[in-house]
Amino acid sequence: MTTFVDRVELHIAAGNGGHGCASVHREKFKPLGGPDGGDGGHGGDVVLVVDHEVTTLLEFHYSPHRKATNGKPGAGGHRTGANGQDLVLRVPDGTVVLDKRGEVLADLVGEGTTFVAAAGGRGGLGNAALASARRKAPGFALLGEPGDALDIVLELKSVADVALVGYPSAGKSSLISVLSAAKPKIADYPFTTLVPNLGVVSTGSTVYTIADVPGLIPGASEGKGLGLEFLRHVERCSVLVHVLDCATLESDREPLSDLDVIEAELASYGGLADRPRVIVLNKTDIPDGQDLADIVRPDLQARGLPVFEVSAVSRKGLRELSFALAELVAAARAARPKEESTRIVIRPKPVDDAGFTVRREGESLFRVRGEKPERWVRQTDFNNDEAVGYLADRLNRLGVEEALVKAGAQEGDGVAIGPEDNAVVFDWEPSVSGGAELLGRRGEDRRMEDAQRPAVQRRRDREAERGEKAAGDIQREYDEFHPFG
Repeated sequence: MTTFVDRVELHIAAGNGGHGCASVHREKFKPLGGPDGGDGGHGGDVVLVVDHEVTTLLEFHYSPHRKATNGKPGAGGHRTGANGQDLVLRVPDGTVVLDKRGEVLADLVGEGTTFVAAAGGRGGLGNAALASARRKAPGFALLGEPGDALDIVLELKSVADVALVGYPSAGKSSLISVLSAAKPKIADYPFTTLVPNLGVVSTGSTVYTIADVPGLIPGASEGKGLGLEFLRHVERCSVLVHVLDCATLESDREPLSDLDVIEAELASYGGLADRPRVIVLNKTDIPDGQDLADIVRPDLQARGLPVFEVSAVSRKGLRELSFALAELVAAARAARPKEESTRIVIRPKPVDDAGFTVRREGESLFRVRGEKPERWVRQTDFNNDEAVGYLADRLNRLGVEEALVKAGAQEGDGVAIGPEDNAVVFDWEPSVSGGAELLGRRGEDRRMEDAQRPAVQRRRDREAERGEKAAGDIQREYDEFHPFG
């Protein structure tokens, strides 16, 4: 049964925004009391939060599909829909978030660090929010925007100060078991350690963490053995400890060649050249192991590397090693730049940034791309002529129509707003007007204007209509009795 997972592919979807409501207030003696449609609620976000109590990505391995809740639609009476609830996913410290192409989106280090992986859709405005002096009674509302839906990859890179690296069965697990309170599985066969083990070491006034990385072999950086899967756990470590087996039974291996092979794999993986190295000659409690350690020690020291002869069984040399590692960790921590206070970075847009682009594609197709035009298209109900007219007004005010003219668009050419796989395409008509038969200018409603006229004026109009009708009846009666004039 899988107990440790350090890489998963996650399919996440934020909540959709609720639709706005198109409603007109009605009560006795007030048949048209004005628009009162409420806005839709916003969709919930998908948020990643670092939690020290979480040590593996196992939970996401078994349930990789996660979705936040949608926002509720608005209602009449100026009632706003409820916002969707955010989906909070707790991840281990040291989790890296990547997209499908392998580009890093976020590096989550530190308790409580948060990252919004998928943003919820905005709720649509109700017709009450769309009313204006020109548009007194909008007969439409905006649709809620869909939330982000994407696939991401989570990779766990252990946050440890010291990493133990070396061949399988070099004694790394035994060493971490005696240096710390960690209890890894220990056996006398290769690849006993299948997952990284973490331990906490307290030496003097310094407390540091130590990681036992599964054994490396030649070609590990190319995917052989277990190395490629776990080399990422070495990246965050401040000190690298080469654990060399001085009592190996394999005739083709000896400490110096083991060191060269592991260093070659670390160099192929990259990014670790600046880490200080410490050499540990392990299993020196065995006579042959001590003899081999005495032989290779001068060569290792000639390379400028600190060398420690230890034995996990007899505890030989562990105190000296522990204090030396604590000193290196303290120096690495002191060399790190101090965290600066939060700064506000202002990135003004260029003065000539129109907020959209128009590109000609083929003979008679023009593609419009931009955050605002694409968002407005998603919010439009194309079954409502008035809503389509409102969209045309917004695009015209943004300058899209003028840009199409400059790009050479002719009446009847196709205009696509959005990416190729999800675009709205229509035939372009310059200065097209939209709306239903009751509309004068876009968004205006003559019924609403009639309801808002003073009562005296409305009475006069009715009397005038009755007078005209009476005059017409008299004229018809006269024509019946005097057919010849």
